[in-house]
Amino acid sequence: MESTETGAASAPTDAVVRPDHKATLHRYLQAARDALVWKLEGLDERAARWPWTPTGTNLLGLVKHAAGVEFGYFGQTFGRGWPTPDDVPWMAEDAADGEDNADMWATVEESIGSVVDLYRRVWAFADETIATLDLDATGRVPWWPDDRSRITLLQVMVHVTSDLARHAGHADILRELTDGSAGLRADQDNLPPLSAHDWSAHVERLRAVADEAQHRADARRT
Repeated sequence: MESTETGAASAPTDAVVRPDHKATLHRYLQAARDALVWKLEGLDERAARWPWTPTGTNLLGLVKHAAGVEFGYFGQTFGRGWPTPDDVPWMAEDAADGEDNADMWATVEESIGSVVDLYRRVWAFADETIATLDLDATGRVPWWPDDRSRITLLQVMVHVTSDLARHAGHADILRELTDGSAGLRADQDNLPPLSAHDWSAHVERLRAVADEAQHRADARRT
């Protein structure tokens, strides 16, 4: 016999909280921003600029680059001008006639404080775009090919967060090379609680593994 009872468990419900996709995207974007700036904390001007790779990658340059990235994608893409264009001369229309890679390093005149301050002001500028527009609002990336230059705010937020997260990873390595500092963020380093001696032993073990792996690969080829 079919029951006519309708319990609460079988009734449809709207209790599931729908995620705020813009808030989620913004949270990850801000985490990448914070990570980049944190990696400069406590460094002097020389250490912040020191090039650790053959292509000159350096910590302060990464933050300067990030400021330009956010200004471009959250400003120019959606037709918004920066209130003080002199702050980003490397992005001026005639910048192409200047030095290549100008956004990836800071000049002597551009102190750590001034670059970080610029970036924080760009955050506020970008956040105005994010707050004002819907995720499906469209803009045009002027430096992209015409066939794919139309883009939504959602795509911009994903693209910029991906770019900043990549550079935050660069910054992790550069800071560790600079003074041994490592970790995910200021309140949680996300590292095993090993002593300096333990870390040294771990590194030696990895070197031995690398040597042995190469030895075996060489043996297989002979």
